[in-house]
Amino acid sequence: MNIFDIIGPVMIGPSSSHTAGAARIGYVARKILAQEPVEAEIGLAGSFAQTYKGHGTDRALIAGILGMRPDDERLPRSLELAKEQGLRFSFHTVQLPKCHPNTAVIKLTGKEGAVAQVEGASVGGGNILITRLNGMESAFTGQCDTLIIPRRDTPGVIATVTQALALYKVNIGNFKLTRPIKGDMAIMTIELDGQLDSGVVELLKKQPNVAGVVYLRAN
Repeated sequence: MNIFDIIGPVMIGPSSSHTAGAARIGYVARKILAQEPVEAEIGLAGSFAQTYKGHGTDRALIAGILGMRPDDERLPRSLELAKEQGLRFSFHTVQLPKCHPNTAVIKLTGKEGAVAQVEGASVGGGNILITRLNGMESAFTGQCDTLIIPRRDTPGVIATVTQALALYKVNIGNFKLTRPIKGDMAIMTIELDGQLDSGVVELLKKQPNVAGVVYLRAN
């Protein structure tokens, strides 16, 4: 067990679950969008929906969407900063059967028209679990460096990606493939045992049938 699992994360309070974890979910959504966000529609489930104003969950989610980390001193002012930067945002409640009590669904629209949707839960101690990406099942925590690679479901793509990682001596700690429809779009989520050189990311982006590469550094 890591000592930070006991004492909690370095953060702007008041709550590791409702503030630090929420900021991390918002930050992941921004990275998935890969553009400057101009609109955020945020659905809140469970205790998030009931206590989000009192616990600062709204400010934390918006802070993450703006690119802030949980310990950013600007976090308490994130709603005001978002308005200053032209980010439109709204909050509403959602019903998600069997979801974790601290769950948010974030739909972002970027300045160049891209749209991304992320569903994630704050599971305690500032830790998160991302459960859906753009409507497809996922499962990663952000505690390891993580690659998220949307790609066309064609033969050879997984081999190409894993061979590139092996070439740069990067070990795969966990691998998940989500493929709702055979032959359509799929998402690879790859948790890594180490960091990636920027050249690896650029190499992966150039591979046939790879639609994009998001590299999330560990929290």
